[in-house]
Parts: sequence; structure tokens; C-alpha cells
Amino acid sequence: MTRPLLALLILLSFAATALAEGGVRKVRPRPYLFGSVTMASGATPTGTPAVTFDHWSHRKAFTCRLCHVDLGFAMTAGATQVRAADNARGEFCGACHDGKRRFGEQPLFAACRPDAKPSAEPCTRCHAAAASPDREKRFLAFSAGLPRERFGNGIDWEKSEIEGKIRLQDTLEGISVKRKPLGVREDFDLTANLEGMPEILFSHKKHTAWAGCELCHPDLFIGVKRGTTRYSMVDLFAGRYCGACHDKVAFPQSDCQRCHTQPVQ
Repeated sequence: MTRPLLALLILLSFAATALAEGGVRKVRPRPYLFGSVTMASGATPTGTPAVTFDHWSHRKAFTCRLCHVDLGFAMTAGATQVRAADNARGEFCGACHDGKRRFGEQPLFAACRPDAKPSAEPCTRCHAAAASPDREKRFLAFSAGLPRERFGNGIDWEKSEIEGKIRLQDTLEGISVKRKPLGVREDFDLTANLEGMPEILFSHKKHTAWAGCELCHPDLFIGVKRGTTRYSMVDLFAGRYCGACHDKVAFPQSDCQRCHTQPVQ
């Protein structure tokens, strides 16, 4: 089979999948909006907008594991049902945003203070529309010196972490329970189901740096023995397995070469 013919067959297979799901290509969000999550639908009882959470503004400083395991945030938008009273007690967002903790030299504002006015700071820092010039301006200032990427936020987060341009905090004093870390398994390859498609190289080291072990096992990946579970792109695009993070916060699965890197043996 010639390479042009193989490439055409691969494109046709993806096109057939797209048509089966409606045949409409998704619009790529602006880089600063990729990974943004609306934490409630509609306005709050006080009349302020719902909270918009920017993953990029927290991902630059903290691991995914810290928020989704130690603090208990669900992996599905809106599933945690965070209340103002929870934050005021020091839970969820309030674990950091208590008016006492600092990020470097910068004090973190207190979330959901009883004396706060809904129409003023700090409420409007979170209860605000996702798309805004101020949000984009803060993102552009932060991302200016970081390695570039084609998709998602346009930031190569992995390279940024490896080069030390961002430093990830994985524990929170008074919240995290410190335990001896588990050993990191070696990288391994997964054979692609489509003939001629490069094999997938999966790196435990890259993923545990951000997610630890608990974020993926056992909730996302029950079988820990290689070959136990068969994966398909249909499952992944439906939000299962790798799709629980990729397309939502981590780089989107449309960046095929990020995973399919190994030559076919």
C-alpha cells in the first residue's frame, strides 16, 4: 500500500467518525478560554454571574492531583456543587483563598467572605464572564515566555515544567496527607488499531508529575495490567479514559502526533 493511499484511508476513517457524530467540526476556543469551566449554571441567589474557573491560572502553580484528590474537586464540571459556605470554612477554593495563604510574595484573596459585597472585589474576581479583555490580558502576560504548542492553550505545559519555567506545588499544608510516593512505572507503547498508524508511547513519568497515581487509578483506568483494557478513539472522544482530561484541560486529542509517536514495528 502506498503512503498517499494510506494517508487517504486514515483521513476517510476520521471523516466517517465525524459524520456519524453529526459531521460538524468543533470551533477551537481562544487559547485563554481553553480549559475554562463554568462552576454553576445561571446566576447565583445574590444575582452575580456564575463562577468561571480558569485552569491555566492555577495549572501554572499547582498539580492536578492537589486539587482533584486532596481538595476533592470532581473531574466533571458542576459535579462538586461548591457553596460559598464551603469556601468560608476553608474547603475547596477556600483552602487556598482564605486571605492568609500566599503565593510567592502575593497574598491570596479570601473567597466568599461574609462581609464581601457581591458587586465588588473579591466576588467579581470569580463571578465573571469567561470571555473578557482582562482575562485575555492576564493570560497573554503569563504565557509570553513559555514554550509554544499548536493546540489547547497554545502552551507546552510539559516542556514548561521540565525546563523549570513553572514549578508545581503538590501539597498544601494543613490539607494534604503526606505519604511516601509510589514508584513510577516505566513508559510503554500501545499498538494502534489502524494499520500504519504510529504506535502510542505512554509515559507514566510525565503523567505522575501532574496527576500522581490516584487521579487515574482506579477511577479512570481500572485494569492496571497491560493489555487488560482495549481503548478506542470513540471512547476517548466520549470523555472516557484519556478523554477525561484531554480535550478538556490537557492538550486536545486532535493533536495526534503528541501520542502516536512510535514507528510501527
